[in-house]
Amino acid sequence: MEALASAPRALFPRASPAALLVATAAAAAARRRCAAPVCRASAAAGEETPPAAPKAADAAAAPKKILKKKPVYSMKKGQIVRVDKEKYLNSINYLSVGHPPFYKGLDYIYEDRGEVLDIRNFETGEYALIAWVGIPTPPAWLPTYMLIKSDKLDYERI
Repeated sequence: MEALASAPRALFPRASPAALLVATAAAAAARRRCAAPVCRASAAAGEETPPAAPKAADAAAAPKKILKKKPVYSMKKGQIVRVDKEKYLNSINYLSVGHPPFYKGLDYIYEDRGEVLDIRNFETGEYALIAWVGIPTPPAWLPTYMLIKSDKLDYERI
């Protein structure tokens, strides 16, 4: 204990920084030369063997990247649409809301312009996120089969 307190450096001699650099560079060079597991084992044993060349069969067996195709949508973002009233009233979307028959609170989706904000393919089909122009309501996801595309803007109700 006294020896440790009096001269700790004498118990744990340090190598000079130059010697550490040389040892590190030699180890890195050995690792670069022997990347294969067989070469590593022989290097640990003290023998030096060149790494094996890769076989052509290994290159052919490598998995190829499969690129996903971009989905083709029936509409595009920014398009002006309206909702088909008959299709909407007979859909599960309308029945899930629980409105009474002949409810007038949703007439704006049949008459006013809606803009497509986003389009996605879900498990149940292709859906579009619709926001109605000038109506302070949140956007809604609706199936694209019940949307009617508008070629021109209709300014009659503004």
